[in-house]
Amino acid sequence: MNQLVPITASRVPKLAAAAGEQAGMRFLEFFAANIRNPHTRRAYARAADEFLAWCASAGVPSIGAVQPVHVATWIEAGTRELAAPSVKQRLAAIRHLFDWLVTGQVVPVNPAASVRGPRHVVTSGQTPVLDPAEARALLDSIDTSTVVGLRDRALIGLMVYSFARIGAALGMAVEDVFTQNRRLWVRLHEKGGKRHAMPCHHNLEEYLTGYLDAGLRGDAKGPLFRTKGRGTGKLTRTVLPQANAYAMIGRRAAAAGIATKLGNHTLARVASRQTVNLDNIFYRALIWAGAAC
Repeated sequence: MNQLVPITASRVPKLAAAAGEQAGMRFLEFFAANIRNPHTRRAYARAADEFLAWCASAGVPSIGAVQPVHVATWIEAGTRELAAPSVKQRLAAIRHLFDWLVTGQVVPVNPAASVRGPRHVVTSGQTPVLDPAEARALLDSIDTSTVVGLRDRALIGLMVYSFARIGAALGMAVEDVFTQNRRLWVRLHEKGGKRHAMPCHHNLEEYLTGYLDAGLRGDAKGPLFRTKGRGTGKLTRTVLPQANAYAMIGRRAAAAGIATKLGNHTLARVASRQTVNLDNIFYRALIWAGAAC
């Protein structure tokens, strides 16, 4: 389970603690109450920790003494080491943090509000797109004589055929695969608490059915994609972490002899050009609309 507060009370940065107990508590509340996405929480906590540590080394006495020049200097230093998107994310973290401190009456103004980040223009997508033939080769290469093989094929197939983000796929419970109108459907947990239900392509239906029949059907509330127990070869009741899923996809791709560099988002991009072995292009549109019959 993700920790609710990434920076504990014993690790409140010195600059926040120097501004008083209210400032320290407001600082912690920013991560605990204001940011719900665990990935954003971790990234913002890291940026805030690094920025305030830098300010302390520069002689800033407390968080209330931070000025725009401090933020601008830190951002400028970051552009020499980091890519523009990373620097912009760090600036966004500091802006949101000080907005929260302003509304909590810890500081009078936001010192990051007037600071501009580096210019970044995206002219083409950066995520590699897996060729449909490669996706088919990847799926067919997985040994499904074990429950882990069934799990890996089901997860990869879900991402290929449903456009699912890795976070949405790993957030599914067993009960999120269900039968409706004699078709197998999946329910994806998207960002912002939204849920999206859609019918399965017949290949995906085969993959998920085989995986569920391996012993998951009796645990409707449990996670769909799980880790493997050490030395047992059996699945646990622990959700498969994204890092483990990424490593698994890399291993499976290497074993299948696929040259395209794969990531958790690459598989979902297969469908953006041409899904694997679909009968026709209109079926893809119907699946996305949730109206396939």
